[in-house]
Amino acid sequence: MKYTFLPHTADIKFKAYGKTLNQAFENAALAISKILAKENKVKTNITKDIELEGIDQKSLFYNFLEEIIFLFDAEHFIVSKASIKITKYKLTAKLKGDNASNYQGLDHIKAATYAEMHIKKTQKGWEVQAVVDV
Repeated sequence: MKYTFLPHTADIKFKAYGKTLNQAFENAALAISKILAKENKVKTNITKDIELEGIDQKSLFYNFLEEIIFLFDAEHFIVSKASIKITKYKLTAKLKGDNASNYQGLDHIKAATYAEMHIKKTQKGWEVQAVVDV
């Protein structure tokens, strides 16, 4: 299981999982895309390289989610696959996806939030959780 959506009163809450922290972040990107794309299957026609930093793991995760939302809003880019490398509080990623205007019925995310956010090492690997404002 890459991610799951959890009940929330007003927004959308999800958990993403991975054997490594990198993989948990990659699967969080897929969860964001699932929210945005709904039932559309997003192609991998465009590649974008990004670099981000944070002051801790949570801020790095928040900044990553915000970047995915920004790319959708500002550049009409929707992610279909992410390859991530995290070194302490720095992230480099190769994002593959497509132009969002190629798809119909997409949703919108206003912003990521720190509400109920966590990053945990578990017996199976890593788990990240976030709530996004829709």
